[in-house]
Amino acid sequence: MKKWLVALTGLVLALTLAGCASNGGTVASLKGAKITQEDYYKELKKSAAGQATLRNMIVQKALEEQYGSKVSSKEVTKSFNDVKKQYGSSFSQVLAQNSLTESSFKDQIKTSLLSAAALKDQKKVTDADLKKQFKSYEPKITVQHILVKTEAEAKTIIAELDKDNSEKNFTALAKKNSTDTGTKDNGGKLPAFDNTDTSLDSTFKTAAFKLKQGTYTKTPVKTQYGYHVIRSIKNPGKGTMKEHKAELTKQIYTTWQSDQTIMNGVITKVLKKANVSIKDNDLKNVLSSYLSSSSSSK
Repeated sequence: MKKWLVALTGLVLALTLAGCASNGGTVASLKGAKITQEDYYKELKKSAAGQATLRNMIVQKALEEQYGSKVSSKEVTKSFNDVKKQYGSSFSQVLAQNSLTESSFKDQIKTSLLSAAALKDQKKVTDADLKKQFKSYEPKITVQHILVKTEAEAKTIIAELDKDNSEKNFTALAKKNSTDTGTKDNGGKLPAFDNTDTSLDSTFKTAAFKLKQGTYTKTPVKTQYGYHVIRSIKNPGKGTMKEHKAELTKQIYTTWQSDQTIMNGVITKVLKKANVSIKDNDLKNVLSSYLSSSSSSK
């Protein structure tokens, strides 16, 4: 959600900017003075925010023209509901903090999905890309863990597991010993994760991925939080590249979409195909981050 909020917040001003471009009309009146739409437009187009809004509007229109048929309202609604569910009761507050409404946020989601469609159209995943991704690939696994303060405590727990490695015993030990208050009462279980996870400590993940299903770490795993004992509940095994081609492809596109250089290249191609013509000479360089000044002003 954060990526969408930051990247396209300027779209919130789109209707305002469009309205200001028309001739005549008063935006505000004072005693003996007034601010017209033309006055407002002249000032707005000088500002970075105003130029960003126009740039975002052009990109959005170009994407819509070329890839609108590839993004359905159903997809937008699903993504919106997923984010809304993630934030729960604080969702409205998050929108307000970013000067967004539900409608404008849906516009941002659509633009993000359109950008993804453009990326997939322009840049294809090769066998070399798949092989590279497979090197770091790990399937989704489920583990439970016990976090303690000292290495000695972790070793004592491992000794207990050497006697009884059942999930039931691990659950009991977690409830009794773990300092992770968020998981201890649930047997130390963590949500399933794979190699794309960014929330867990890298040392923790490396140790967890090595465990075969039903086994546990024989030595304490040290992280910034303390010492962990990890037990694997579910690990389907890495398998072969062919078996995971679809998943690998999805991971590659997700990585590419987060790469500003790659996405700038994608949007540049979209804009060139759109043959954008900037009519206001003061805004002729508004697309210079994507196109040369000569291209954006033609």
